[in-house]
Amino acid sequence: MTPPGRAGRKSTTREPIIQEPVTPQTMAHTTAPDPAEPEATRRAAGVTESARANRGWWDRNADEYQSEHGTFLGDDRFVWCPEGLDEVEAELLGPAEGLAGKSVLEIGAGAAQCSRWLAAQGASPVALDLSHRQLQHALRIGGTFPLVCADAAALPFADASFDLACSAYGALPFVADPVLVLREVRRVLRPGGRFAFSVTHPIRWAFPDEPGPEGLSVSASYFDRTPYVEQDEAGHAVYVEHHRTVGDRVRDVVAAGLRLVDLVEPEWPAWNTSEWGGWSPLRGQQIPGTAIFVCVRD
Repeated sequence: MTPPGRAGRKSTTREPIIQEPVTPQTMAHTTAPDPAEPEATRRAAGVTESARANRGWWDRNADEYQSEHGTFLGDDRFVWCPEGLDEVEAELLGPAEGLAGKSVLEIGAGAAQCSRWLAAQGASPVALDLSHRQLQHALRIGGTFPLVCADAAALPFADASFDLACSAYGALPFVADPVLVLREVRRVLRPGGRFAFSVTHPIRWAFPDEPGPEGLSVSASYFDRTPYVEQDEAGHAVYVEHHRTVGDRVRDVVAAGLRLVDLVEPEWPAWNTSEWGGWSPLRGQQIPGTAIFVCVRD
């Protein structure tokens, strides 16, 4: 996350869900970004303002974001986080051989790499994202599964529609009321269904978002839950990110009627020499960058 109080445009490296090189043809119809730099601040931001701001931000920045990280994520891998944890190894949704025939909802799918990997295992995924531009990239790459543009807090599916759900940095870091999303996920899961989601590790909010040594010293209160907001000259939010402590996340899961069965904090692997915004080998060896919550609907 961007350090509290830092002015200027944030790095396009917060949500590892969509990454593809963008050709001049795909860029042709992209709306030009606003040249004015937004003001970074910490202030309250509600459900509606957060959703409106983040939909617009991802529509404007999808091309740049995908171009920047496409090599790392590929077209059809299921990567949970900048640490590079792959579902092939993690099996947080269960063994790959057990996915065949399962209906899976990917929330915050972006270009739908995770859904593409799930389809290759024989699953029947549905890729959902708030951003229309993100889903245009998913459509460009291709796939035979449905793409749905919708808010994760109001899923357009019937009760008990899915066997599994997943979200790799999608939706939950950006919503003002995560329990709304979690309750919706529980509603569309069948009994016994599993939901795994990754988010920025809450401890990172206490540190500057820097990959070098300066990112290893505490600079803010871990307990300050004031949202990080970027706003235009009129004071309208153009990007919002919300902080929850580890305890908050656990309580949110419980309040939504889900059961937490695992909390994974991926360690930085020796093979990963990449920097991703504030994530880096130096920091990854000292503090966790990602938290993955694995839940079940009983």
